[in-house]
Amino acid sequence: QVQLVESGGGLVQPGGSLRLSCVASETIFRISAMGWYRQAPGKQRELVATITTSGNTNYADSMKGRFTISRDNAKKTVYLQMDSLKFEDTAVYYCKAFNFGYDYWGQGTQVTVSS
Repeated sequence: QVQLVESGGGLVQPGGSLRLSCVASETIFRISAMGWYRQAPGKQRELVATITTSGNTNYADSMKGRFTISRDNAKKTVYLQMDSLKFEDTAVYYCKAFNFGYDYWGQGTQVTVSS
């Protein structure tokens, strides 16, 4: 069974930075696109960023220029570097591995932006 384990969340002040990590348990990582999504209280889950197996990235408009997604295939890990964090970035951040016919989700990591 594929497992995705996120880490790196926490409490940060506005304008601060965090780096999230997501480690995959299986070699499916190598053939999967990876994505970060987030869900704030009372809101639907939304796309943050995705990265293909070849490294092509895509970002939600509100994250462009502030967030950077990357992957290390050897470590089966995808990262999300988050800079210039805002109050509205507070959410549970989820990692997803996906391709045609499947998707797998992590359990989420909480990011709280507060002064």
